Amino acid sequence: MRIKMAVIVCFLFLFSGCSSGSTGIEQAQALRNKLSSSSGCSFRANITADYGTKLYEFTLDCQADREGNLTFTVVTPDSISGISGKINTQGAHLTFDDKVLAFEPIADGQITPVTAPWVLIMTLHGGYLNGCTKDGDGFLLTIDDSYRDDALRLNIKINQELLPQWAEVFWQNRRVLTLTVENFAFL
Repeated sequence: MRIKMAVIVCFLFLFSGCSSGSTGIEQAQALRNKLSSSSGCSFRANITADYGTKLYEFTLDCQADREGNLTFTVVTPDSISGISGKINTQGAHLTFDDKVLAFEPIADGQITPVTAPWVLIMTLHGGYLNGCTKDGDGFLLTIDDSYRDDALRLNIKINQELLPQWAEVFWQNRRVLTLTVENFAFL
């Protein structure tokens, strides 16, 4: 009898990860299916990087394909507006004045802000859905992933139309990047 009770409690515990029942999990899976079945997506990302001593803010226009390639163009700040780049699993590069500059997605031990949209899309595609909660008119997803053997955790707000609204990226157990997503569209 104890074994049966233990199995029932474990079963209930395992399947109660989403406080709004299976609806949130179904919504997260539907978003993942839309990403996988589309040819990609486009969106604007307003990024705030918090490295403890200083905040940096950027706005990027982004387009991602289903293979994990993300291209972007910097909108703000004005001092670097127009610089474009590409990020994928092999690396990253910036293009300005017809010159291409390769860069590491991690600099000085921190995830670079320009990689935030790519991290968001890759985590939505393949991260481990750790939890979900009904949140106002949408859902808050908690998805675990990794980047270069370091754990990442993303909290991602999606609306009823399965469109990402914002995300927080936790790296080495602290929030380092925040994204507000605008004009998200499947291609």
